[in-house]
Amino acid sequence: MRRSAANFGIHLLFGLAMFLIIWIAMNPGGILKVPSFGTEGVQTFKTMFISIFLEALPYLIIGVLVSAILQVVVPEAWIRRFVPKNPILGIAFGCLLGILFPLCECGMIPVVRRLIRKGMPLYVGVVFILVGPIVNPIVFAATYTAFRIRPEMVYARMGLALLVGLVIGLILYAFVKSDPLKTTKEDLYRSEAAESGEGPEEESGTQAKGMGKLFAVMEQAGGEIFDMGKYLIFGSVMTSLIQAFVPRAGMAEIGQQPIVSHLFMIGFAYVLSLCSTSDAFVASSFARTFSSGSLLTFLVFGPMLDFKSTLMLLSVFKPRFVLLLAGLITVTVLIGSLILSHYALW
Repeated sequence: MRRSAANFGIHLLFGLAMFLIIWIAMNPGGILKVPSFGTEGVQTFKTMFISIFLEALPYLIIGVLVSAILQVVVPEAWIRRFVPKNPILGIAFGCLLGILFPLCECGMIPVVRRLIRKGMPLYVGVVFILVGPIVNPIVFAATYTAFRIRPEMVYARMGLALLVGLVIGLILYAFVKSDPLKTTKEDLYRSEAAESGEGPEEESGTQAKGMGKLFAVMEQAGGEIFDMGKYLIFGSVMTSLIQAFVPRAGMAEIGQQPIVSHLFMIGFAYVLSLCSTSDAFVASSFARTFSSGSLLTFLVFGPMLDFKSTLMLLSVFKPRFVLLLAGLITVTVLIGSLILSHYALW
């Protein structure tokens, strides 16, 4: 009861904050006056924010609904039965899961943790976490919508994500032999309780049966939309502020430098922590300022590693493994995007 009340309070505060941000964006002179920015800058911020937010919101909602349905309806045991033993086939299976089950990275990490504990190979689970948020049909549609006049960006994003997943999966298969999952006494207690039918998983299942799967899906989707929505708003605000108030000459100078632009977009994607269903709209707003290769870096690196997913990974894996994974993602995405920008993009 207390947890439900606390969650309701958090959701209510978030809803009020979202309304306030949108209201201020639409009426900049009503509460906050920013004369130093100038009317043109405020108008640009308002237009960019509303455009990015409203374009991305439908895809975020679709992704959250599909994620909730999968989490409530699809049993994990069904997935575990079909994991191939061959490493190449296992990596391909992890990529296929990402295509068939369009979960965001926030929903994937706890699911993959349970799957690894129950027998899924580590490298398959990691490939699923890295590739899934990018190659699924919802993200493909969102990226195509955002880059409708640049379809090569869509296929470059999907191809680079699959390539990065293949390389990292093979490296983990070959060199990581120890268990990188965190194991605490509390985890062991929960695992034993779940196996005996007394833990959170059983309680969750009982609750889902009691109130019906439809209500369980809506409850799950409601929690996820509030959780992911704040990242979308934050990313939209930050992108709009940069577009409106950062001098174009300075941004253009950074955006066209071969290495610096990629490094900037890596940092930008990490800080914004956008959902993969909405980041393409943010990237497309920089199409006239940054090179295609640096935008590709943003589109692939962000869903694989950002601030919020790092915190979630650290709650599941040991810090040394998370550091290794972060290094592999950074290097492979950077090299891959540089190669593709030279040979496939213009």
